[in-house]
Amino acid sequence: MSKIIRIGTRDSELALWQATTVQNKLEALGHDTTLVPLKSTGDQVLDKPLYELGITGIFTKTLDIALLKDQIDIAVHSMKDVPTQLPKGIVRAAVLDRAIAHDVLVHKGLDFLESGQVATIATGSLRRKAQWLHKYPNHKIVNLRGNVNTRLLKVIENDWQGAIFAQAGLERIKLLPKDVLVLDWMIPAPAQGAMMVVAKEEDITLAKVLAKLNHRETEIATSIERLFLRTLEGGCTAPIGALAQIMDQNVHFQGALFSLDGKQKIEVKKEIPLSKTEGFGEVCAQEVLNSGGDKLMQEIRNENSALH
Repeated sequence: MSKIIRIGTRDSELALWQATTVQNKLEALGHDTTLVPLKSTGDQVLDKPLYELGITGIFTKTLDIALLKDQIDIAVHSMKDVPTQLPKGIVRAAVLDRAIAHDVLVHKGLDFLESGQVATIATGSLRRKAQWLHKYPNHKIVNLRGNVNTRLLKVIENDWQGAIFAQAGLERIKLLPKDVLVLDWMIPAPAQGAMMVVAKEEDITLAKVLAKLNHRETEIATSIERLFLRTLEGGCTAPIGALAQIMDQNVHFQGALFSLDGKQKIEVKKEIPLSKTEGFGEVCAQEVLNSGGDKLMQEIRNENSALH
């Protein structure tokens, strides 16, 4: 390509790391690029939990608009922030090789887990909140918002026992404490740890360039997880975890829907050959819905509408 590729990104340290990673890959292929940092609505409204804002794509909408207005050529997102339905005219152009998908607990000592004392854990995520309360029903959850750096600072400043973060985010900007507790029992957000590049559907030349950055296995796994989410969600914010892992030409899938208070959990675990993944995420979601998930989703919708 002869023109300079304008890369849209949020302006947080983590988002800039992700955009710079894409920039380096494109420049290694011989393309000229420039970063265009923008501030999203999700980065500006920090006094409410994300689920109370009720806006799908709160971290991606600003970049989508810039893309459609031709202010940028591509946008780089944390894939877990991207709505399962992309705006008209915007397409997924590449999914990069995924990092570790697990969540971790940043803490000030783990004695509270042994003693059974009432602890306060911070997170702005419905999914993390529900899963933590499912395992530790006597604990208290407080809201935590802001970029990674801000959230880490708040853990130090407050008398909480810990806060939950995505391991990949902390590792990418070299802020992962040595003594974090890896929460391997917590099912991650669909597509957690993966990065997505989006572009305008009409830009065929750019699509060919970006296709060279695509990691096929990550694309397959995250597509399954996002289809699971999309089938369950129906446009409603809910505590949903999903993880597809490819091993020995098979896909191992684990997904779950939780009630908002964490008391109910409807889980599915399935394995399928890699050659037969078409519609697999939907099949897994239907299993959850048929096991009481449809009723639980309705309860969550009712609770969410009461919040808004």
